[in-house]
Order: sequence, then C-alpha cells, then structure tokens
Amino acid sequence: MFIWCTILFLLGIAAFMDSIFNYGLIFRQINSVFFMLISLALLVRTTTKIKKRKMEGYERRIENLEIQLRSHQSQLDKATENY
Repeated sequence: MFIWCTILFLLGIAAFMDSIFNYGLIFRQINSVFFMLISLALLVRTTTKIKKRKMEGYERRIENLEIQLRSHQSQLDKATENY
C-alpha cells in the first residue's frame, strides 16, 4: 500500500510540475491515465483487504466456537459417565 501511495504522490508532483511549467498535452493525458489506473488498483486492493479481514474474523469465530463445542462435549461426556 505504501508503494502505491508513493507512486500516486510522485504522479501528483509530476502533475503539479506540469501545470506550472506547461510541459504539454501528452504528459497530461498520460498522467491522468496513470492516476486513474493506480487509484483503481488501490480501490481493488482495499476492497479485497476488507473482504479478507472479514473472512479472517469469521475463521477466528469458527475456531472459538469449535473450542467451546469441544469443551461442552467433554463436559457432557463426563456427566454421562457418572450416571
């Protein structure tokens, strides 16, 4: 993520320099396409990270529930052995 932000920052500096020194229309078009593609990549990356974090939370919750189920099962087994 840091790399993407660095690239966007450098492109921002290039766009600022382009607006000050008026390098030309070709650079502006290329720069805008780079901004668009990199911001799209950041959007996709953040949404996949959010989904992954959500899935990891579900996996952790399932593991905790399995542990609780095993402990309840062992308590039930002990209770049935006594009768």
